[in-house]
Amino acid sequence: MSAGARIRDAALVLADGSTFEGEWFGAEPAGGVATGEVVFNTALTGYQEIITDPSYAGQIVTFTYPHIGNYGVAAEDDESRRPFCRGVIVRDLARRRSSWRSDGDLPAFLERHGVPGIGGIDTRRLTRIIRDTGAIPGAFGPLDLVDEATLKAAAAAEPGTHGVDLVAQVTTPERYTYGDGPLRVAAYDFGIKVSILEQLGEFATVEVFPASASADDLRSVDPDGIFLSNGPGDPEVVDYAAAEIRHLLEDDRPLFGICLGHQVLGLAAGARTVKLPFGHHGGNHPVRDVTSGRIDITSQNHNFAVDPDSLGGIAEMTHVNLNDGVCEGMRLLDANAWSVQHHPEAGPGPHDARHLFEDFKHKMEQQ
Repeated sequence: MSAGARIRDAALVLADGSTFEGEWFGAEPAGGVATGEVVFNTALTGYQEIITDPSYAGQIVTFTYPHIGNYGVAAEDDESRRPFCRGVIVRDLARRRSSWRSDGDLPAFLERHGVPGIGGIDTRRLTRIIRDTGAIPGAFGPLDLVDEATLKAAAAAEPGTHGVDLVAQVTTPERYTYGDGPLRVAAYDFGIKVSILEQLGEFATVEVFPASASADDLRSVDPDGIFLSNGPGDPEVVDYAAAEIRHLLEDDRPLFGICLGHQVLGLAAGARTVKLPFGHHGGNHPVRDVTSGRIDITSQNHNFAVDPDSLGGIAEMTHVNLNDGVCEGMRLLDANAWSVQHHPEAGPGPHDARHLFEDFKHKMEQQ
């Protein structure tokens, strides 16, 4: 809690009935109950970037690193116009911020943006449950407003992220331009992050389009390349974008996708996607380039993945996750298109994979 803040007892209840005691901080949602699919993130730093990553729409983020909030927040670290996550779970919320860069503390930031939080949680126990059962619906709230029975009912009623179009909640409502580089990139915004735009903006003028934009909308700016961004939720319900991407593949322009963009590209080409048990959320995932043997430590945030068994005759798998063998990249066989599952912009995380943006640049220059 922030220094001087009133302590409010709170509880977290999972859909399997598991209950945790804690303390409330941040915003107070309508009815006093926050619900969502509970996932965990293993990153040691970058909590503000994680909270403002649109890929967390529909989810409650559990931080496995125990001390959160110790360096406050800074406006320049926001990855989107606001947080889209449903809530935040921490072990120890710092009582004071200690960074010269900060312009506010985390509880006030969450309250301003309408995001609830619960602290004092045994996040080790919670993470073990998620690892055993998979990402699980949950609900939490202050006990001066709701009781555990209400929280249990709310957790049981939460649908999670499977089959829900969360992209529609986070995409830009209208086209906009970012950067002024010599190349021109048309980007689908499925939940694009500022740090991705910064990477692209170093060499391109980026025309950012809503997820509902047509192939002809993107073609209208005569781009040198097409970019498919990260985003939240189930790729199969973003079939409207997959249909348009299928048309764009006919143009032979370089097309590069990451995270959800990787999954939607796979669906557009005819591959399948699957939901992982508890997903990949963190900044320390080792990924091997199967062609060169290079290993990058990567930042990741996704619950779904492309099924490698569905790539036959469609694409070759170019990258693999060394933790669990998940497909981390592919190149289509009959189109000038490729993608990776992780977040090469590293917002937050290691910078090992940023060379992929340079690869995209070079392919556009060679057209």
